Amino acid sequence: MDAVEERSGGKIGFDVAWGQSIAAYPEVDDALADGRLDLAYTVPVYFVAEYPRIDAYNKLSQYVSGSPLAGEAAMQAQMSEAAWNDPELLEEYTSKGLVPLNPMVTSGNYWTACGDEGTALDDWQGRQIRIGGSVQTPIAQNLGASPVSMEYGEAFEALQRSTVDCIFVQGMVAGSTGLLEAAPQVSTLGDERFTGAVTAGHVAGSSFEALPLAYRQILFDAAGIDWTHGVTAAVVGSSVDAVADVRAAGGEFREMDADAAEVILSTQREIAEQLVADGVVDASVRDGLVESGARWMERAAELGYEDGGELSELDRWYDPEDVDFRPLAEEAFRAGALAHRPA
Repeated sequence: MDAVEERSGGKIGFDVAWGQSIAAYPEVDDALADGRLDLAYTVPVYFVAEYPRIDAYNKLSQYVSGSPLAGEAAMQAQMSEAAWNDPELLEEYTSKGLVPLNPMVTSGNYWTACGDEGTALDDWQGRQIRIGGSVQTPIAQNLGASPVSMEYGEAFEALQRSTVDCIFVQGMVAGSTGLLEAAPQVSTLGDERFTGAVTAGHVAGSSFEALPLAYRQILFDAAGIDWTHGVTAAVVGSSVDAVADVRAAGGEFREMDADAAEVILSTQREIAEQLVADGVVDASVRDGLVESGARWMERAAELGYEDGGELSELDRWYDPEDVDFRPLAEEAFRAGALAHRPA
């Protein structure tokens, strides 16, 4: 909002409807199309049938490092570039009367968080684990756990009451909701990344095309650069809060034992291979993400996005005042969004 107001010289302002006060996630698309909302954050990964292409990318989101700073920056750039250069993905929005401003957004790498310790494969047998997307169903099942689907707003009480034992959770969600107070035993894949992190989009509704061209350009540019900087900073910043919550609750960050990690990584490889075998995506999409993951990690390093320590110490080495993600966001904008800028 600040970026749009600054870019427009104060001529564009916002009336904010916090949370889902006008439309819950299942209604957001309709609310944008019928004018109840003008801009919104939507979660297409919740609606696989309506957004199969985005769901496919969600299942191919493991080709960037799991590092908490450089990896998150590179991941945001990678998925922005991929989305804007995929006409079939953009059509999933435009066919519903929506205008994508950030068609694929990551809320950060996933962790597993449990009330009790246990990172070996045997520890996962029989656990009830809340999943955040369809891709986590086979991962949970292959670990020997039972997947449970629920909105994350219900997860805290479910963990408190042991309705579920664990949760697949992103640092951004964990840090902004305090979930890890109820599940402070956190497991990661170390330098590897859990798949399933492409969760959302930033979109405009039917009112967008009625705006003057200059206003549409301002909103588009701010979404592509300033908003991307903001959401990346929020991913890392909220992860800082999550790390502090774990420490305060007496929990720990641990890497998955090798046996459990191999089950997860092999499942993710099988999911990617099946997408290609079934013709959901061409092999070039998967191979392109492997290439762009390495390329954006290299570019992030060149721009100075470097991790200063381990995830478990993130709150001690990361200073948000020292990191501006706009330079990388601008490069990603030029690599994809710029060709779609209103003109």
